[in-house]
Amino acid sequence: MTTEAMDRPGLGIVLRVLSGVLFTGMLVCIKAVSDAVPVGQSVFFRSLFALLPIVVFLVLRQEFPHGLATRRPLGHALRSGLGAAAMFASFATVALLPVAETTLLAQLTPVFMALGGVLLLGERFSFYRAGAFGLALCGVGVLVMPQVLGSSGQGSLLGYGLGALSALLTAGALLTVRRISRTETAASIAFYFIVVSALAGLLTLPLGWAALDTRQFGLLVLSGLFGGAAHIAMTLALRYAEVSRLAPFEYIALAWPVLADAWLFGLPVSSGFLMALPFLLGGVGLATLEGRRGAKRWQR
Repeated sequence: MTTEAMDRPGLGIVLRVLSGVLFTGMLVCIKAVSDAVPVGQSVFFRSLFALLPIVVFLVLRQEFPHGLATRRPLGHALRSGLGAAAMFASFATVALLPVAETTLLAQLTPVFMALGGVLLLGERFSFYRAGAFGLALCGVGVLVMPQVLGSSGQGSLLGYGLGALSALLTAGALLTVRRISRTETAASIAFYFIVVSALAGLLTLPLGWAALDTRQFGLLVLSGLFGGAAHIAMTLALRYAEVSRLAPFEYIALAWPVLADAWLFGLPVSSGFLMALPFLLGGVGLATLEGRRGAKRWQR
C-alpha cells in the first residue's frame, strides 16, 4: 500500500472513535457478569472469542499463518505475559469500579510509558515527562482522596490500585512491543498475546468457574468479539492516521463509559472522577507531546 493510500486521517479518526466504543462495550459485558463469573473465566472467554475477528482480519490481509512466524519468542513471551496480567487486573478493576473510572485509570498508560522510556530505554528525562508524571499523580490523588477520607470504600481503593497496576502492566507490554516490532509483525504480536491470555485464563479453572447461563455466556462471547474488533479498529486507525492526529480523540473515548454507567448500571459520575479528569488528561497530553517530539527526532 502506498503512502498516499495509507494517509487517510478521516478514516483513521472514525476507526479510533469506533475502537473506543468497542472497548467500552467489552468492559460493559465484563462488568455485567462480574458478580457471578470469576476474573480468570472472563479472561479466558474474552481471549478465546477475540481470536475469531483477529484471525479473520489476518486472513483477509493474507498474513495468516505465515505472518505468525517469529524470531523473538522470548520477546513475545514477555509482551504476552505482561498483557495477560494487565487484562486480569483490568477485569478485576471493572468489577469494583464504574466503567468510567476504570477507563480513566487506563489513561495512566501513556504516562507510565513516558516514564518507562527513561528508566528502561535510556531516554532523556524531559520537562514533558516530568509534567506528565506530576499531573498523573495529582489526578490519582484527587480520585482516591474521597475514599481515603471516608469511612468506607475499601473495595474502591482496591479497584484504584488494580486500575493503576493494569495501566503499569499495559505500559510495560507496549514498551516491549516497541522493541520487538522492529522484527515482528503486528499479526504475530496480537495473536500470541491473545493465545497466552486465553491459556492464562484457562489455568484458573481448578480454582472454580461459574456455571454459565445463556445470558452470561452471550455476554462473554460479546466481550471477546468487541475486544478483538477494538484491537483491529485501533490497528487500522494507526495505519491510516498519525498518532498526533488521533490524540485529541482519545478524550472522546471517555464519553462512552460515562454514558454506559448512567444508562446501563444507573451509576452517576462521581465528584472524584470529575476532579481527576483534567489532571489525568493533562498528563496524557504532555506524554503525547513528548511522544511527538521523540518521533520527530527519530525521523531526523
